[in-house]
Amino acid sequence: MSEWPDGRNGGSGERYGQGSASSRPESARAMPHVRRRPAPPQSPPRIPPQQGQGYDEGPGYDSGYNTGQVYAGQSRGGGGGNGGGRRGGGDSGYVRPRPAADWGRRIKVGALTLVVVLLAVSVGTYFWADGKLKREVDLSKVIERPGEGDGTNYLVVGSDSREGMTAEDKKKLHTGSAEGKRTDSMMILHDGSNGPTLISLPRDSNVEIPSFVGSESGKKFAGTGRTTKLNAAYAEDGPELLVRTVEFNTGLRIDHYVEIGFGGFAKIVDAIGGVELDIPKAFKDKKSGADFQAGKQTLDGEQSLAFVRTRYAFAGSDLDRTKNQQKFLAALASQTATPSTVLNPFKLYPTMGAGLDTLVVDKDMSLWSLGNMFFAMKGVTGGEGTSMNIPLTGESVNGNLVWDKTKVKQLVEQLKNDEKVTVKGS
Repeated sequence: MSEWPDGRNGGSGERYGQGSASSRPESARAMPHVRRRPAPPQSPPRIPPQQGQGYDEGPGYDSGYNTGQVYAGQSRGGGGGNGGGRRGGGDSGYVRPRPAADWGRRIKVGALTLVVVLLAVSVGTYFWADGKLKREVDLSKVIERPGEGDGTNYLVVGSDSREGMTAEDKKKLHTGSAEGKRTDSMMILHDGSNGPTLISLPRDSNVEIPSFVGSESGKKFAGTGRTTKLNAAYAEDGPELLVRTVEFNTGLRIDHYVEIGFGGFAKIVDAIGGVELDIPKAFKDKKSGADFQAGKQTLDGEQSLAFVRTRYAFAGSDLDRTKNQQKFLAALASQTATPSTVLNPFKLYPTMGAGLDTLVVDKDMSLWSLGNMFFAMKGVTGGEGTSMNIPLTGESVNGNLVWDKTKVKQLVEQLKNDEKVTVKGS
């Protein structure tokens, strides 16, 4: 029986080793090629772990057992080889669940972030707007002032200032090119607990110029009892003398002064996309450039300026013009203070910029006070307030309108005491 393993290649003539009859020495003979089958894989012997220890597979042996690391999709110790996985078995298929999303915390963080952003924008807008205000009127220069009353009184002035306007602007807006500036409209706005009251002061009102201190010279000028048109006071020594003259002739203390020129007025209207008005009767005026048909229509900046400046087309001249001015300003305030403007930065900032660039106010005016004035103006047409011309006698002096002093005194007392206004205007 052959002692050679299976797979030997050769016959009896090629035997060598002990008992071989071959003449070749054993060392020179070629060893036959033996093809060995791979041994089946065998698991290494398991050694029971001691308490507090893992498996000990012997030195240099890597069983694939992980002693502390955690892999995605595997449990602790879930290696890949035999003997791996959790104790006593292979991969268990266990997947560690993700923690549930904390939506309450996310909402709180999001809300806090939104509040911080809005606060930052609001603070930035405040300082931006505050820096644009032209606080040029010093009411501390006004002498012999009436006592303070309840509520807040604003003197709102529309001037014919052409500051910042080009020659083309002046031609387009029919403003002319006169030097200096004069008042084109004057109104007292009282903001109190009984609603706002808007009182127009015709520029042709016959008033007395009292003693005053020059706003530039600081020199005191004694009153002589002379009378003139109200707008002449502004032309003579500016806003301070105008305030002094209004306070002297009415007995009402003015808390704040606000003035806007032609150019700024038109820009505000254009910034909000125009103002809608219902014009009851068609009229034309070559001097102001007005040319309006009757009915509802939206006025742009140029048309709006023509509307509030027209007086020669009306029988009542300046009195009819003041009524149109009240109507327009109330509509402007009402249509500006809307969510579509306030909440739209593409409308809000151009509107604020156009207005603040040309507003002239007193040195004590704050943005808060200016905002209150704006909303009080809006309330005039919102059913909360009253608009009127100052009471007149129907007489005239040198062509100037004469105030009804008895009614004016009664009106001022109601305003001072913040009572409901019952006096009727002209």
